[in-house]
Amino acid sequence: MQSSAPTPSPTGTGPTAATTTGTKRIRRTFIPDYQLPPVVGGLAPVITKIPTKNPVVFLTIDDGAVKSPESVQLLAEYDYPATLFLTKNTIADNPGFFKAFHAQGSLVENHTVTHNVNMVRQWGYQQQLNDIVGMQDYATQQFGRRPTLFRPPGGDYSTVMRRAVASAGLKAVITWEAKANAGKMDYQVGNSLRPGDIVLMHFRPEFAADFAAFRAAQLAAGLEVVLLEDFLGVDQ
Repeated sequence: MQSSAPTPSPTGTGPTAATTTGTKRIRRTFIPDYQLPPVVGGLAPVITKIPTKNPVVFLTIDDGAVKSPESVQLLAEYDYPATLFLTKNTIADNPGFFKAFHAQGSLVENHTVTHNVNMVRQWGYQQQLNDIVGMQDYATQQFGRRPTLFRPPGGDYSTVMRRAVASAGLKAVITWEAKANAGKMDYQVGNSLRPGDIVLMHFRPEFAADFAAFRAAQLAAGLEVVLLEDFLGVDQ
């Protein structure tokens, strides 16, 4: 569902118009004003929010437990690309379900094989690495693209995990400061969405209510939903 390439703005930082046809919304694209930090000292960087002057917001959806056609339809209807942090053990019963999201512009990233929320405290480097690499291999096999971003189960991370993430070939650990949960928005900072926010959602029974809460907050803040990987330059 990607629109045709826009003409860059003269300043190199502002939005440019992208035209679409049919009933699809007009999707604005933005020239990124942020560069993903490199792996330093063998440790993957941790990204909680994107510092940007562009009016953009990034939707991320985790796990993959509830595979409702409604979730596919909502993202397609509103033409919202999303970063899907999927867990092998959660999606293994029907990985093909998530190919529909890929077809409409979303990408699959790494959320481990087991989703052990205590892996930081219970596991050492090698066991963490094995769990992360296992999802790397599975996602590559199922979706034809090797993930570039990692989300820790439960959000907890450590220096050991950052080393394992980098060793697995991933470029960053992605957390969040805003989430759509139980049909409403929760904010760690402030009481509304801000440019550069990374929003957490889940594939849960209340997906439609959570999506509606996110969309209302996104529109109220005047932000454009763009793909995190595109903005970071790690979509390949």
